[in-house]
Amino acid sequence: MNTLNPELVATHARLQAAWRARKPDLAQRVADLRRLRGAFHARQSTMDAAIRADFGHRSAHENLIAETLIVLAEIDHCLAHLRRWSRARSAKVGWRLWPARARVRPMPVGVVGVIAPWNYPVNLALVPLVSAIAAGNHVYLKPSEHTPRTSEWLRELLADVFPGDRVAVAIGGADVGADFAALPFDHLLFTGSTAVGRKVMAAAAPNLTPVTLELGGKAPAIVCPDFEVETAAARIATGKWFNAGQTCIGVDYALVDATRRDAFVEAILAQLRARYGDLAASPDYTRIINGAQYARLSGYVEEARAAGATVIAPFGDGDAATRLLPPVLVVDPPSSLRLMREEIFGPILPVLSYATLDDAVARIASLERPLAMYPFSHARANVETLVDGTLAGGVTVNDTLLHFGAQGLPFGGIGPSGMGAIHGQAGFDTFSKLLPVFQQRRLAVTDLLRPPYSRLDRVIRWLAR
Repeated sequence: MNTLNPELVATHARLQAAWRARKPDLAQRVADLRRLRGAFHARQSTMDAAIRADFGHRSAHENLIAETLIVLAEIDHCLAHLRRWSRARSAKVGWRLWPARARVRPMPVGVVGVIAPWNYPVNLALVPLVSAIAAGNHVYLKPSEHTPRTSEWLRELLADVFPGDRVAVAIGGADVGADFAALPFDHLLFTGSTAVGRKVMAAAAPNLTPVTLELGGKAPAIVCPDFEVETAAARIATGKWFNAGQTCIGVDYALVDATRRDAFVEAILAQLRARYGDLAASPDYTRIINGAQYARLSGYVEEARAAGATVIAPFGDGDAATRLLPPVLVVDPPSSLRLMREEIFGPILPVLSYATLDDAVARIASLERPLAMYPFSHARANVETLVDGTLAGGVTVNDTLLHFGAQGLPFGGIGPSGMGAIHGQAGFDTFSKLLPVFQQRRLAVTDLLRPPYSRLDRVIRWLAR
């Protein structure tokens, strides 16, 4: 039997012992979140430098939007609502149990593990951490080994904000990650690929650790015949090429009514030229995270070309040395290609034509349930057809990505795209035990419900009617 990394075991034990000795009360949680906000805000420039160094280049404005803005908004939302979320919530008991009363009391669970990915290495580490701290837990964070500078930045930030027995950070590769997932956490959140998510869930199973998985999948954008092609192209371009497509809820492929497919392709190409100009010199186009991901994505393009698919590369081929992979469109590719069977997670957009909306629904439903879906239509009937006929983790109608940033909406997948939800109150509840508390009054009807039951036969039958 393999022995877990002793440093991980010792750190987890320290976090657990400290939590049991003194659970953070509401005042402590609020103070922690305010201190985290101040420290995070003061370190934006060093965060930006660390992320750009890890990627080779990433847009400073994308860092502000996807990392800084999201994290600060999550902290502010928690601070604004934490007192209300933490209160006991009244619950009905039903007339049969009168005059008892009941409530649901949110309770912290203990030590929460967070395994964060590389694509948004700060956002996807700190947002769940904020929820776990708000709920009164201690946190053990494992950031991605693929963004080592950012991981070190996170460790320094959190060490300055929290005592080491309240929040800790584990640095290391896949071996550390495997042992981390096997620790007896009170809750474990993993964000990443479906394949690794299965391994995390298997590692957590012997401890019966509750697991929240935020995964991915092939998120479709569907342009209905009534929606303007140019507007759809602009919004889909944002949802596809933000962070060079390295986004779990990014548009994976676009479905366009057949008569306007070519017009949509031209509108997308116009958007790309207007946005990036000289791509190599553009400060706004992000690089692929590492050589392995670059090779995987380049392989998708080469396979499509070899299969005779229509491949449009408006900026030419990429540069492996700098990991610059330009945007690529693949028009009506065969379903056998890997880019149509696997999550792309990069700057390649398949554009597929459909004859009827039912055909589009059938195509989406033939694949695994995605983390996101993006219907474009002004007609409620069209949107309802798409939402009712499929099931995704979340939906943004007539735009892309934005449901992620709405703190009032739970964020999570379903099936292969994940399980459970975070953000706002959903995140607070995820990292809480919603404890049902039933309180009996001094006098109660149940005082009479005891053997011999024959004397109460009519009463019991009346209650059970």
